[in-house]
Amino acid sequence: MKILRTALLLAAAALTACQALACSRVVFRGDSTDVVMVGRTLDWRTPIPTNIYVYPAGISKVSMPSGPRLEWTSRYGSVLAVGYDGGVTEGMNDQGLVVNGLFCKVSTYREAPAGSDMPVMSLAVIVSYFLDNFRTVDEVQYWLENNEFGISGKTFDGGTVSLLHWGFTDRSGKTLIMEYDAGKLNIYASKDYQVLTNDPVFPSMLAIDSYWKQVGGMNFLPGGVRSTDRFARADYFIHHIPTAHKTSAEALPELMSIMVNVSVPFNYEIPGQPELSTTQWLTVSDVNRGRYYMKFADSEGAFYVDLSRLSLHPGSPVLKLDTSRHTDFFGCMNDRLLKSRPFNPMW
Repeated sequence: MKILRTALLLAAAALTACQALACSRVVFRGDSTDVVMVGRTLDWRTPIPTNIYVYPAGISKVSMPSGPRLEWTSRYGSVLAVGYDGGVTEGMNDQGLVVNGLFCKVSTYREAPAGSDMPVMSLAVIVSYFLDNFRTVDEVQYWLENNEFGISGKTFDGGTVSLLHWGFTDRSGKTLIMEYDAGKLNIYASKDYQVLTNDPVFPSMLAIDSYWKQVGGMNFLPGGVRSTDRFARADYFIHHIPTAHKTSAEALPELMSIMVNVSVPFNYEIPGQPELSTTQWLTVSDVNRGRYYMKFADSEGAFYVDLSRLSLHPGSPVLKLDTSRHTDFFGCMNDRLLKSRPFNPMW
């Protein structure tokens, strides 16, 4: 019994670690919509095992194992980053919608009233729900404004598994931020919202960033690892690199370099603040070419999965890239994807 209890505690702690993480998210938006990319870093004091899954369309899924829940069959295929093989951290579907979950310690989710028929969404699959069902930010916004649901995020001690807000970007370059404050869902949508980090809530972050804009990035930029510092640096640089007439191949290193600029040095740690520690990995989602790039901090090179060259129609198999040997990954990994069973959500 003691062994079982210990295993359950470790599993719950693992899910907390894989989903409640500090991160930085930056959108590269060219002068036309021919080049749209989303970069993201994931920061934590210890390595976060993250495998890559490719899911085809046509798979039946549920938002919780029982009780009032959402049930759906995926309309689109997607590539997913799955932490501890139990929770989806981020992903991109074959329609060019990108969804990333980022830590926000001031978030307070809406919970379904006891005894109600309000459906409940597990944090382990919430990213997949949106990738499976929607093509654009406008579709996501319409659904959020016309549907109510509770979020399941309890740990073994009755606390919240992970405190998150989410960034969505589509092929048009438009971004939607989905954020909870005191149990209320707030939605912010605009092509101008190209950066998201962590706390405070998004309107307060914009107010802080306006101060740094007055200071002027060529004069001084905050160099720390705090969320507000990373936001200010990312926002300055994404607006001060050339975007006109860029190809995807030219835009990729520009965005990658910004993601490195807002990363936390490897093995750096702040005692008591694990979310402000080492950047474990960074990703770039190239929505136009359908490529999902990833680079682990302790790897020499970056690798990618090319959705445009994979079969994602109903009946196609689930594929998995086991990244435990990521140090020798480089270039396109399509030929190293193996048929797999779906991951088991940590409800």
